[in-house]
Amino acid sequence: MSKLSYKLITQITLSLCLVFIITFAMNTYFLPKYFLYQKKEKLAALTSELSALPVGALNVQIPEMEQRDHVTIAYTSMSQGINDLNDQMMFQFDRKGITLSKFWLTEENLNLLREGKRVNKLFDQAKLKSSFLVNFLPSGGNVLAVGESISYSTETIGIINRFNLYIWSGMLLLLILLSALYTTRIVKPLAKLNETAKSIAELSFIHANIRTGDEIESLADSINKMSDKLKASQQSLEVRNANLRTFIADVSHELKTPLSLIRAYAAGIQDGLDDGTFAEVIKRQSEEMGSMINQLLELSKLQTESYELEPTEFHQLLNSTIEDYHIVFGQRNLKLIVEDELPPEVWVMADHRKLESVLRNLLTNAMKYTEGNWIAVSAKVGSNAVHFRIANEADTSDKAKWERVWEPFFVMEESRSKQLSGTGLGLSITDTILQKHHAYYGHEAGEGRVEFYFSIDLIKR
Repeated sequence: MSKLSYKLITQITLSLCLVFIITFAMNTYFLPKYFLYQKKEKLAALTSELSALPVGALNVQIPEMEQRDHVTIAYTSMSQGINDLNDQMMFQFDRKGITLSKFWLTEENLNLLREGKRVNKLFDQAKLKSSFLVNFLPSGGNVLAVGESISYSTETIGIINRFNLYIWSGMLLLLILLSALYTTRIVKPLAKLNETAKSIAELSFIHANIRTGDEIESLADSINKMSDKLKASQQSLEVRNANLRTFIADVSHELKTPLSLIRAYAAGIQDGLDDGTFAEVIKRQSEEMGSMINQLLELSKLQTESYELEPTEFHQLLNSTIEDYHIVFGQRNLKLIVEDELPPEVWVMADHRKLESVLRNLLTNAMKYTEGNWIAVSAKVGSNAVHFRIANEADTSDKAKWERVWEPFFVMEESRSKQLSGTGLGLSITDTILQKHHAYYGHEAGEGRVEFYFSIDLIKR
């Protein structure tokens, strides 16, 4: 038996025993007093009813009341002596089938009656195992006595308590059995949940298959959802860790090359081998390292700093950014095709400087990697967002490479010179900025063409 089952059965058993003990005590000590109290109240009500009747009507009403209320009524004159009064009362009760071995009113009782007060007497009939309760009251010079036999309650209550003991013992056994069955129904699902929780703690993200139709099933569903989310979080963390290791390796590699060149050319200067170009090479490599470090710092800063989102007019921002690239595109004999379907003013909630960086990175990336002589830009307004796309010709045969374009330091064509390909951080910076703007973005590559896109929600003005 599990600990929970043991606790539940023990608590139910103790509760039932406590209720039985309270019932036993109530029956033994309080029930007789309550029973006697109710009898006294009944006789008091009858005597009040009799006292309101005229003396001449007593002989008619008394038989009816005796038949109706199952009591015995006697009356006699209060002017006679105490012994004669007692004899008269006993005689009348005897005639009506009530044989009393003890019956008396004292002078003190009689004085109280003469003062208009009532007197209650309980005459013990030990041989008959009963008592006779009588309520005396004065009425028109007579003493009325209304009495009722009361069986001894001790023996009756003892029988009731024994009978209750049998009933409660049976109930206790039944409740223990039902409790065992019910707690098993509770404990087994909880044991499964415990095993599931332990497995989750050990990073084994399993599900608890519980169908009880109650709160335990709801708890199991919540744990299953938690397991799925923890599994996704762990997988995401593993991917992030792998990316971090790759990132560190890439940074080390990217910095190692210029450092090696700087070291080699510096040694050449020391050895007197400088032909007048060594200092220029060292300067260029240092500048490239500085540029890379600045971009790394920018990428780190973009991931942690707060963004100053404010209403930004997208149409003007796009036109001014494209305008800056016309000369560069012309120098490279690239045709820039702009499909502008935006209204005069289009407002979005964005960080102006960072959104401009996104546009510049996408334009620069298209310019560096296009395989053709054109670049197409389109912008339009949907139902609730601005949609931007930029496309160019590219070698899309290697699908695996295109899946990695957002990774830091990834360059599609590693054979290209750094002047053309750059550091491979531009799209990573773009990715971070668009995530912070909660934008919908991505790329499509196929059939010799690649297209990058993003959408930002409009501001209703």
